Amino acid sequence: MKTLKIEMVHDLVCSWCPIGYANLQTALNNLNIEADMYFLPSELNPGMEAEGEAIDDHLAQRYGWSETKRNDYRTHLLAVAQAAGVKMDFSKRTHYYNTNLGHKLMHLAEAHGKQQAMNELFIHAYFKLGLDIGNTQVLLELAQQLGLDRSLTEQALASDEVSQQLSLKQKRVQQLGLASVPAFIFNESMLVSGSNSVEYFEQALIALTEKKTA
Repeated sequence: MKTLKIEMVHDLVCSWCPIGYANLQTALNNLNIEADMYFLPSELNPGMEAEGEAIDDHLAQRYGWSETKRNDYRTHLLAVAQAAGVKMDFSKRTHYYNTNLGHKLMHLAEAHGKQQAMNELFIHAYFKLGLDIGNTQVLLELAQQLGLDRSLTEQALASDEVSQQLSLKQKRVQQLGLASVPAFIFNESMLVSGSNSVEYFEQALIALTEKKTA
């Protein structure tokens, strides 16, 4: 089988996205399948202010969740994350942030062949360290860690051209009609929604392999 192309529809503050990503990577490793990963933006809170919003306040206002409901949800989320090998520290990860600039940085990283590495850096920075990934200076530091030129990155984050390129990706995502993220497009032919288990991804990958060899 040729190298698989996988496009992941995600948001950088989506709690279930790193879980789905981790489980997919485990499935690929278990089946010894090579894949090229690409990432498509789906902003969960495009209208959020630059300073972000406390997660507890956001969940209470948006969904009407009580403190008990929020705690139960978080307990379940952390258990699933731990099983997937994803570290989330809610003592540090206290806020949701506007992710538009972060997705622009992901887009820039793709041009340098470093998009998957940037995604993993975002996961570590936000879910484990709780960094403000809506802040330009934080993003520039992440870019530098990945070896991207700080000055050129700053220009790209402020670029109307990059915004237009990102908008094309967003329009493509909208056409998919997804109810939630993450979602994964395999070889531009099969769509799998949800974080899913390692076993689920393995079955999907095997089915795709059998389809390609039939």
